[in-house]
Formats: sequence, structure tokens, C-alpha cells
Amino acid sequence: MEGGYTEETVKSQSRLNEPQGKIKIPSTLQIGEPAVIAHETGIPTIADFRVADMAAGGQGAPLVAYPDYLLFHDSVKTMGLLNIGGIANITVLPANGSFDSVSAADTGPGNMCIDAVVSEITDGRERYDQAGQRAAQGTPHQPLIDEWLNHPFFQLTPPKTTGREMFGHTLAMECLAACRKHSLSDNDSIATLTELTVQTIALYISQFVPEKNPIDTLYVSGGGVHNQTVMQRLNEALVGTAVEPVDNSGISADAKEAIAFAILANESLHGQAGNLPSATGASMRKILGKFVCP
Repeated sequence: MEGGYTEETVKSQSRLNEPQGKIKIPSTLQIGEPAVIAHETGIPTIADFRVADMAAGGQGAPLVAYPDYLLFHDSVKTMGLLNIGGIANITVLPANGSFDSVSAADTGPGNMCIDAVVSEITDGRERYDQAGQRAAQGTPHQPLIDEWLNHPFFQLTPPKTTGREMFGHTLAMECLAACRKHSLSDNDSIATLTELTVQTIALYISQFVPEKNPIDTLYVSGGGVHNQTVMQRLNEALVGTAVEPVDNSGISADAKEAIAFAILANESLHGQAGNLPSATGASMRKILGKFVCP
């Protein structure tokens, strides 16, 4: 028995999320020491999955593309796997496609900006918009969303990744200040940030998923799947695509990422590569992670 876990990413610097020419050697910093986990549990532990991909010139993410392929590829349907965590990321599996046909990338902010604004508005009494109730009571301000869509990240082509360095607390507070400058109510502000998440996901799909091979089913996981406003708006924005919680496939939305990294750990233990260069931009497939004995 062995364990694999996804660490909390504190900082990840790739060539895409820093000014042109500033980063020569990509790096990433995770917290959660595998030696402690192995000692406390008595279970061999595999961790620190990103670095091997980055050493080969990749972004170090998204790494769930390979498990997504193993679990969800279909001979008839084009499948999409959308994880809405702090950042939203998507894997697209063309019908009857091979490893090389898989594409994956971060689409932009997921829950991160929404959560930060909710916490600020409520002085920390609420940490997130439960079930999207606040957003449902507000009205998005489209002119602000149009302005935010000019952010350089949305102009990049995949593979691309992002994180708190772009869409963290600082940007969220700038967005909230802009909402208040336009005299938006608290719920209108939350609705506007929520709509930004939806529209950036839809924008990525319109930009990078061929019209001739559209996504038939989009399975959603991560905390955002519990935001009913996000799910409703995705269904409205992605005409012709069935947007469903990944639970409908038999895999828990809250457990999907844990399952994905358990698969990656198992592949590494057996000497098999776990990244997909078409998703991360790496020069080759790599065995991922570091093995720690208890």
C-alpha cells in the first residue's frame, strides 16, 4: 500500500506567469512534508509531483490530465473535465483520441477571487458564497467583466497555468474597489466576480476547443461544483454541452483530485510516466514525484 497526495502550492513560477524574459528557471514551492506523512501513517508516500515535469520544460500542471484520460476518455463523446478550485482548470478529451490529443490548462480564477471578496465584505464572518446564494441575489456588471477580460493571461495560448500571483487577494481587492467605484451592492460585486469565473471558462472553451469537435459532456468537480449559480450559468453559457457534476459519473466531486493523485502515485511506483506533454508543455513524458519510506 502506498499513498500519493497533492500538496498545497505556495508559489509556482513558470515562464508564463512572470514578465517576458524574467524567469529563466521555472520553480515551484509546495508545503506538506511527505517524510512526516510517511512517518505518522506508516505508509510509503509519493509527493512533489510537479518538479519532474518542470525540469523537462513543462508548467508542472495541470497533472490531472493523465488520470482524466484514464478515467473518462470515450470512443464516441468528447469529454471535458472542469475542476473549479481556487483556480479553474480544464481537461479536454477528444472522442476516440490518444494521449497526444489531450489538452489541458488553467482557464483563470475559480473560487479564489469570489472567496476573497465574500470574506472582505463580511469581515471574515463568511469565507465563501454558500451555494452561490449571494451571487444569485446580485446582478453582474458586464462592463467591468469586459475590462477584466483584457488581462494578459486570457490572451495566452495553452499550455498555460496561473495561481495566486495573478488571481489572488491583491487582484480580488482591486476588483472589489472597482465594483464599489461603480456603486455596486455587495451581492452585485459577488455576482460580478462569479460571472467572471463563468465567462473565462466559456472563453477558454470557445478559443481552444474546435467547433467541429465540441465538448459533449463537461463534468465539474472542486468546490465550485457546489455553487449553484456557477453551475446554472455554465449550463446557460455552454449551449450544446451537458454540464454535470462529476458525481454523475460515479466519482465524487470532492474526491476526484485525491483519486487523480492516487493514480499518479501508482503510476510512479510502477515506473510509469504521469504527465502529458500536450497538457503541460514538457519536452517528454516523465515519472513524477518523490518516494519516501515510512
